[in-house]
Amino acid sequence: MLYQPPRPKIPDCSWQRPLGLGWDQPYTVSDVSNLDDGPWQGMPLGGLGAGCISRSSRGDFNLWHLDGGQHIFRSLPACQFSIFEQSENAPAQAYALCTEPPEDGTLSAWQWYPAVRETGSGTATASVPNTGTYHALYPRSWFTYQQVFQTELICEQFSPIWAGSYQETSYPVATFEWTAHNPTDAPITLSIMLTWQNMVGWFTNAIKEPQVGDDGSPVDEYQPRWGDSTGNYNQWIVDSYRVGCLLDRVRLHDQIQEGEGQLCFATVTNPTMDVFYHCRWNPSGSGADIWDTFAADGSLDDTQDETPAAPVEQIAAAIAIRFTIRPGRTRKIPFILAWDFPITEFGQDITYYRRYTDFFGRTGNNTWSMIRTALKHSQLWQERINDWQEPIVHREDLPNWFKMALFNELYLLTSGGSLWTAADEQNPVGQFAILESWDCPWYESLDARRYGSFALAMLWPKLDKAVLEALARAIPIRDDTSRTIGKDTVTAIRKVPGATPHDLGSPKEHPWERTNYSHYQDWNQRRDLPSIFVLQVYRDFVLTGSNDTDFLWECWSAVVETLAYLKTFDLDGDGIPEHSGVEEQISSDYQLQGISAYCGGLWLAALEAAIAIGEILLNNYPPISPLLSAPEPASIQEAIEFYRQWLAQAQPLYQATLWNGQYYNLDSETGSEVILADQLCGQFYAQLLGLPDIIPADCAQSALKTIYDTCFFKFYNAQLGAVNAIRGDGISKESDSSDFLAVSTGINFGLAAFLIKLGMKEEAWRLTEAVVRQVYEHGLQFRTPESITTVGTFSSSHNLGAMGIWAIYLMVKM
Repeated sequence: MLYQPPRPKIPDCSWQRPLGLGWDQPYTVSDVSNLDDGPWQGMPLGGLGAGCISRSSRGDFNLWHLDGGQHIFRSLPACQFSIFEQSENAPAQAYALCTEPPEDGTLSAWQWYPAVRETGSGTATASVPNTGTYHALYPRSWFTYQQVFQTELICEQFSPIWAGSYQETSYPVATFEWTAHNPTDAPITLSIMLTWQNMVGWFTNAIKEPQVGDDGSPVDEYQPRWGDSTGNYNQWIVDSYRVGCLLDRVRLHDQIQEGEGQLCFATVTNPTMDVFYHCRWNPSGSGADIWDTFAADGSLDDTQDETPAAPVEQIAAAIAIRFTIRPGRTRKIPFILAWDFPITEFGQDITYYRRYTDFFGRTGNNTWSMIRTALKHSQLWQERINDWQEPIVHREDLPNWFKMALFNELYLLTSGGSLWTAADEQNPVGQFAILESWDCPWYESLDARRYGSFALAMLWPKLDKAVLEALARAIPIRDDTSRTIGKDTVTAIRKVPGATPHDLGSPKEHPWERTNYSHYQDWNQRRDLPSIFVLQVYRDFVLTGSNDTDFLWECWSAVVETLAYLKTFDLDGDGIPEHSGVEEQISSDYQLQGISAYCGGLWLAALEAAIAIGEILLNNYPPISPLLSAPEPASIQEAIEFYRQWLAQAQPLYQATLWNGQYYNLDSETGSEVILADQLCGQFYAQLLGLPDIIPADCAQSALKTIYDTCFFKFYNAQLGAVNAIRGDGISKESDSSDFLAVSTGINFGLAAFLIKLGMKEEAWRLTEAVVRQVYEHGLQFRTPESITTVGTFSSSHNLGAMGIWAIYLMVKM
């Protein structure tokens, strides 16, 4: 019996959408200044920090994050799969597999795939059948095609991303594995064509001189060289059983620069297949130069032409694989797409090599090596991804919608402007960072990290530790640049020594070296950032087996310095830092006075974590690594004693001042009756890390139940999630701002994690499901926002905080 390759088993828990089915009323942005690309978003392809592309459920490639830290969203129709089919039972037909033709009238000779049509309810009509389904479970997605072709067709897309991989996960590679099954009683001739426009040189900023605003901050003047194809050329490559089109560009200098490199797409062949190619066709015309021959018999005219593109000229390449499937048989055909743009440039002349260059070189000429690697190892990569996902996918105690969102929220690690640099002596796995969002384009915001970093800490802990080590190195740094804060006339210096930075900088400047890019607030005044930093240092130590003392040594001096800095805000010497109003607040709507539930709780938990860290270091003195310096044991012991004294002062004060018998008051002096959804963040971290409770257990239970009942269950019919803050009488706000009506995805996932920790699993699932359905049923998939409102709007899409859903899974595992 001939070997029959298995057909893909698409997990039931994957996110699903009929091909081409739109949304009646997708959520839109709250503020017109925010990014809103619309709901046609698909799962990204490409490695972490390698740049990525994505393909929507219409079938078009439309997201291009190939320039580090920059966002481009626009469909490029010439980048497309097409299918030709013919059999004795049916006439020949050919379709490009996107349900929408180009808006500009190009490629008018092509036949575009029919889509299911929407009705007023957004569902398929009976007269127009579902022509296929898009499925996604990051890092895998599938397109299934039905009711159009006789052949049963599935295209599985993936990049080699799985937990704990610090090599393959960085590769700029996407595999498209086609499975074709003939269910009829007659042979079927099938041809699969992949076309791609030569985009080499497009992904770099055409504006090279830095632009500076009135307040001295860099202005985001980004103008990609989109469409600048002058000097681009395409080559046909035959290498044993591998064939491909290599897309390159004439280089005018020896040293490779940002945006330079190669793209390549390829497949395999054997004597049972016909291979066709066309290396230079016009994607700006009707497309007849390749479509006429392809639609006739699935062939191309085998054109080799390496002539570089003239100014304003556009060129593209195509490969088609034609084969016959006998009745009842199944064939698999892989296509690989790879890109090699090794340089990421930030501010002028500030460049880094990407992580994947540690394995493929830094010349920008290595796409064919990537192709060979992918064709050799794709099956192994699939197995590794499956081995990682399968234990979660098959858990019967987890609902499918949760498993779906758990994996799909990891999309941001690829498409969130992620950076991952080549390794060096100080950074053995490179430096890593993710944007807070595309509307907040600065890296690793600590307030968003308090929950959003759980995914990285659990799955790629070495990268999360690299982020925290970068923050540790930044804590003692001073930056005297004076800036206007927010929209006020108040100015402040950018970075005070000892203050924990809010973020690791921006792609406009020099990430990791110049922190606190955002000037929305004076981050030196924030009372929560130092505590979050300390807690996450100890969290990563605990979650990775409580044995990486070198990591604690790397961060210890920063822990001591930033806690001492935060203590300077304890003006009355009672052991707990106070707030003083408008110059420091956790959002524009909270002008806190005195001690607060949120920041005070984090302070107490951070002191406990610092005590634990100090004791571990004393028990493991001196450091194992000779590269690490360490303070004298006496100074560590002295710091521990200070923390114990402060904790002994602060803990009873916190309880006596803020506990009102039901929950913790917002702060001690404003008299606010607001119930803050995130008031127990410090207690959550303490319990997670096995530290002593910072508040009595019965108070934590009461406060959490109050938050659940008031902020979620009685709010908006428990359909939206837990509102950030609300009064117990249901009045939603105490100011003219609409922020109180917002439901923050990250905070909700953190809240749900704590509900599970305290045994309220049913409540946790109900809360989490409400948030997940808001995202995935209203066109917010693969662009999860920071918050959603009661009027169907959102803010700050592609937000780091939403990966906090992994905190829920951590609580389920424990």
